Amino acid sequence: MTEIGGAIATAVDGTRLSVIDRGSGEPILLIPGLGYAAWSFTRQIGPLSGAARVLAMDNRGTGHSDKPAGPYSIPQMADDAFAVLSQRRAIPAHVVGTSMGGYIALTLALRHPNAVRSLVLVASTSGGRGSLGVPNETLRIWGQASMSGAEDFARATMPTSFAPSWLQAHPGEFEELLALRLSAPTPTDAWRAQFDACASFLRKGLHLDAITQPVTIIHGTADRVVPYANAAHLARGLPQATLVTLEGAGHLCWIEEADAVNATLLNSLSLADTGS
Repeated sequence: MTEIGGAIATAVDGTRLSVIDRGSGEPILLIPGLGYAAWSFTRQIGPLSGAARVLAMDNRGTGHSDKPAGPYSIPQMADDAFAVLSQRRAIPAHVVGTSMGGYIALTLALRHPNAVRSLVLVASTSGGRGSLGVPNETLRIWGQASMSGAEDFARATMPTSFAPSWLQAHPGEFEELLALRLSAPTPTDAWRAQFDACASFLRKGLHLDAITQPVTIIHGTADRVVPYANAAHLARGLPQATLVTLEGAGHLCWIEEADAVNATLLNSLSLADTGS
């Protein structure tokens, strides 16, 4: 596992944002999903930092970043990401967003296009008409756990983000990941603020016509949080995108299939660098 800890950037409203900064070369910004933080990239930071400069941030409300009271919004968190890139002198960057991090990455590319060299959208969506929301069974599990403390909430809800058979096959790895998550847990109020930001984003959706950067879409077919059909929806809005399908992988496909995802990330960055 990669050691988690990092530097600090400051958002427009003064919120302190923790960011891991490793390696050298072309910058890659990793933006995590709902309730997650840089720990979720424990299988990416090492391999990627051998070939590039990796910045893995904790969104507001999570990890080692400040946890201000809500409401939060996706545009606000996109501006947080821009603050990280600006203050770490990492513009333009290749931007990788997982789940909600993909919402943030897309919004960053629209609000600050000169900061984004390419996009990789993992298990994500642009929302709006034609997209599919979180399945009812997953929402039910999240809702039942939402009154629990951080550890009980994580233990109850995190399994829905893996493929149905992954947890049974990897119980030790699950406990390691859970321990990383709980080393700097996300308070329930902050999770709800991020969830509400996601819900607003998904209702409104984005118009993607202004995005001209190279895009790679990565999605698992067994995703129980952002259903796989969203990959095709995204690809229709981004005709320049390359779609990579991971058969049988769940929402946390970059953890389940780390080698395949890392190879795709490195290849997509190489293509972006050559303008292909």
